[in-house]
Amino acid sequence: MQLLRLGAPGAERPAVRTDDGRLLDLSPVTNDIDGAFLAGGGIATAREAVASDRLSPIDDPGDGSGLRVGPPIARPGAVLCIGQNYAAHAAESGDPPPKTPILFFKHPNTVVGPYDDVVVPRGATRTDWEVELGVVIGKTARYLESPEVALEHVAGYVVSNDVSERAFQIEQSGGQWSKGKCAETFNPLGPWLVPADEVDPQKLRLGSSVNGEVRQDSTTADMVFDVAYLVWHLSQYLVLDPGDLINTGTPQGVALSGRFPYLGSGDVMELEIDGLGKQRQRLVDA
Repeated sequence: MQLLRLGAPGAERPAVRTDDGRLLDLSPVTNDIDGAFLAGGGIATAREAVASDRLSPIDDPGDGSGLRVGPPIARPGAVLCIGQNYAAHAAESGDPPPKTPILFFKHPNTVVGPYDDVVVPRGATRTDWEVELGVVIGKTARYLESPEVALEHVAGYVVSNDVSERAFQIEQSGGQWSKGKCAETFNPLGPWLVPADEVDPQKLRLGSSVNGEVRQDSTTADMVFDVAYLVWHLSQYLVLDPGDLINTGTPQGVALSGRFPYLGSGDVMELEIDGLGKQRQRLVDA
């Protein structure tokens, strides 16, 4: 099952795509796919509604040909990001693998749909792509006892693009990475949310391309800190609320490595994670 939000920005309606490919209107179940829906057993309710055949079909496929595909969760309360969580990416950044998770934040208003344009900020010179496994929290996580219980607090998984402006992040930040992470449209998300019980988060292939040329090709098995550890670790420092998004880091193959040119207006990014779908964005000037 895949949960989606379809429609114009700010006017998305909830939908569900079934295992046999049907696209159904989820509005009779919920007004939106948000923290309240996830915390209130919304995924189980959606499954029951599909099984009982009480949802109406949506004719438009929701693939960008008609209805816009929005981010699969409503604006999260927090977007938490983990830096250098793949050893090879840390190495291409010139650093050893971190001994503890590196945390930075993105503004929640960076979250846009998977096919929306990405706006290159004014003054940007080093705009970069980052395919990441996004983790959506489904139950409040506060001082969790161990990583073993952490995944019980995850609602599902999404494709996330942690777009970065490296000049802002490194040269102009004074160590404050978020300055290079928070420009408008800098977190395309989706196309859909897949429930946690349908995904093994450490056995997913993920990759990206720019203008049709492969940039990243890796697997979440190469994470320095796995998803369970990250959720547990973060819960020791802050409260994770339902609907919050965690970007879990990107593998090697970004422009920061020096192997590829940075992005500019007119370039096209494509990102994909096995079972979680594919997204595509065109870059435009601010």
